Amino acid sequence: MNCTISLIISTYNWPSALRLCLQSVLNQSKLPNEVIVADDGSTEETKSVIDSFRKLFYVPLIHVWQEDNGFQLAQIRNKAIAKASMDYIIQIDGDLILGKKFIYDHFKFRKKGTFVSGSRVMLGETISNELLIGEKKTLSILSRGVKNRSNGLRLPFLSPLLSNYKNHDIYYLRGCNMAFYRSDLLSVNGYSEDFIGWGREDNEIAAKLINLGVKKRIIKFSGIVYHIYHKEQPRNNLSDKDELIKKIISEKLVNFGSGVDKYL
Repeated sequence: MNCTISLIISTYNWPSALRLCLQSVLNQSKLPNEVIVADDGSTEETKSVIDSFRKLFYVPLIHVWQEDNGFQLAQIRNKAIAKASMDYIIQIDGDLILGKKFIYDHFKFRKKGTFVSGSRVMLGETISNELLIGEKKTLSILSRGVKNRSNGLRLPFLSPLLSNYKNHDIYYLRGCNMAFYRSDLLSVNGYSEDFIGWGREDNEIAAKLINLGVKKRIIKFSGIVYHIYHKEQPRNNLSDKDELIKKIISEKLVNFGSGVDKYL
């Protein structure tokens, strides 16, 4: 069956990282059918980066921007989902460098009635800086400064065998490397915009999808991404969000709070 792909890239005021991310999209063995940058209020410098890449892309490169009003990742992702026009959405963050087969692996791994979460290879501070300023041009799991190298092993014949790993644990996922059928996202009204500030928006949408009957699958040894080093966000105010997720699970909710419908 033919399946078209939207790649959604979330970003906020890190144009040098976004440049590396977009270049890695251009280097894919299989391009998505469209690329949407979900921009949570960046300055003109990020727009300039996107504009400079637009003439290099053979597929639409769309910039969805909203005013900077604090961390509003759920909201900007909803706006990007509403803008997306393809069957399948692959979701990443703009601080990732994609392995050459990333889109291809997700395309091959897709399965109706499921959504997917992958993992990431962590890059140390030194190698990240070298990549960001252009001193280093190549990257592999053998590069100096690469951590948790096993997440960079590409052994796609093993991926189906591990797809059910922790498939009921909504906290075992990475929002920076996920994939969904767009129709399923619309069925749960996208992300709940009640989740403001860093954290738990990905767990919230996973809980609603599982309540809907959409099964979580893990993609291991495929869909490789490298995460550019940055300081971690402070993990505060998560207890209130965890209480909301408990409510979603206990009441088997598939819609919670304000969602994507108002942008459609």
